[in-house]
Amino acid sequence: MNKVAHKSIEQVFSVPFSYQVFFTKGLFSLNNNLFADLVSGHKIPKVYFVLDEGVVNTHPDLITEIKSYSDKNREVFTLCAAPLVIPGGEQVKNNQQYFQDILKATNEYGIDRHSYIVGLGGGALLDMVGFAATVAHRGIRHIRIPTTVLSQNDSGIGVKNGINAYGKKNYLGTFSPPYSVINDSDFLQTLAPRDWRSGISEALKVALIKDASFFVWIEGQVADLLDRENSAMDDLIYRCALMHMDHIASGDAFESGSSRPLDFGHWAAHKLEHLTDYRVRHGEAVAIGIALDTTYSYLSGMLSENELNRVLKVIIHLGFDLYLPELSGEVLLKGLEEFREHLGGELTITLLDKIGHGVEVHEMDLSLIIEAVEKLKNLQLEHQKA
Repeated sequence: MNKVAHKSIEQVFSVPFSYQVFFTKGLFSLNNNLFADLVSGHKIPKVYFVLDEGVVNTHPDLITEIKSYSDKNREVFTLCAAPLVIPGGEQVKNNQQYFQDILKATNEYGIDRHSYIVGLGGGALLDMVGFAATVAHRGIRHIRIPTTVLSQNDSGIGVKNGINAYGKKNYLGTFSPPYSVINDSDFLQTLAPRDWRSGISEALKVALIKDASFFVWIEGQVADLLDRENSAMDDLIYRCALMHMDHIASGDAFESGSSRPLDFGHWAAHKLEHLTDYRVRHGEAVAIGIALDTTYSYLSGMLSENELNRVLKVIIHLGFDLYLPELSGEVLLKGLEEFREHLGGELTITLLDKIGHGVEVHEMDLSLIIEAVEKLKNLQLEHQKA
């Protein structure tokens, strides 16, 4: 029997990605040219703002400032419509109506690939706006203006966009770098205390898996990091953002493999957010997830007791919980399988064999997870009694 002959044409090309993260204050002050310079070009582009309602409420002059800034720079860019103000937090990723509202706006206002969609708010809003910008016209230039510690040092500066679906976090989304990111430290000053500290957990995460000296710095700066009058938070955001971007550039930026070291502590965190109906902030859930995987690392013989105690002490002193009732039970363990599905391959979890060095494992002992949860529960009770 003759074999069927086949022909093929192989296409190979590469596309370079480049974007900058800027650090500034008073972004829409009339004497700050950063934004105008960023969008200036050979023609006057349309700019469409999507604003976090919580930020608008705490910065009541924001829309007026944007309008005045646009008026001053009318020869550089134009606002194609009034800003869209929508809720922040996970609800903006759970309710697809907000995603559709942005897509509808691109059609109504003629927002094309030479225009800019600007997302200003916390990480959840930026995830959703970035997803909408990516799919409309196969990609509209997107500028992120993160307004929380967590989004300025982690989620807002990366290449991920998405929304939640089917009860799973970030089930729908894309990998698409922003046109640029602008961190304005003034937005941080109005954060609630829990949101101020929430983003520190992502810095703690990257320090534990990549840089022991950064962990030692955080360990010694806990009081200063919680003091808004201190510059320690600015230093933490810059250092964490730099490490995050270095990681993206050094390997699998679009996560085509199963390795996800920057998701240390996240398999449990993602499930915990869902189990609490997103009552728990992402950063708070990550802190608990870090505590769980660090404790698991100790129980499995990978990490010393002294190092475990140092990590848990920092988490406690930053004001995070070590345990919540939702952490217990079989439902949490389903988070492991959901995490594997999200990776699209074999289960890959980052654990610690020492502070500053993460290692990947492809299976976890469920009995040790339960033991780690119980240990954290007891430590939490001891801390509450102290």
